[in-house]
Amino acid sequence: MCVQVLSLLETSSFFCCDKGVKKKKFAYTGIRVRDLKRSIEFYTKTMGMKEVQRGKMRAGGIFVQLRSKESEETLELNYYPPGKKYYEEYVEGSELDHLVFWCKDARRSYEKVLACGATSAVESWDEGGYTLAFVRVPDGAWIELIGKRVKPRSQKQELSFPSEASLFVLDI
Repeated sequence: MCVQVLSLLETSSFFCCDKGVKKKKFAYTGIRVRDLKRSIEFYTKTMGMKEVQRGKMRAGGIFVQLRSKESEETLELNYYPPGKKYYEEYVEGSELDHLVFWCKDARRSYEKVLACGATSAVESWDEGGYTLAFVRVPDGAWIELIGKRVKPRSQKQELSFPSEASLFVLDI
């Protein structure tokens, strides 16, 4: 059974499944854009945001992260050129690309979130020093789970879960 924390908006975090899942910290929202240059210009000149990171995705897309002054969260503009893996024809309402949560162990969180009713969108993989995975929530939105790459546990180690009452905070 999944447990929802009532203070979701206050803490920007959530718990899923009532056994041993750590907090995940809300990091940013990714939106699809059709014209990257136009979108950057709008958010920087009109909305006063600053570019904080830019890069290429392994699947061929381009991302640009923007942040407002005094805000911790970022807005990620995602551009997928025609012919690339995640490109799709524009359909009004499809602008929300994904929400992102930082996790201590993205692979383990991916399995737990699937057990709580999400479905797999993209199985976990390592890229650079990070592990990423995507799930679809019951309403269809995509969530990215990302964390620093975790060394695999040896088979001799046993996993222990705290009691339902002793949930703990993600340390990032």
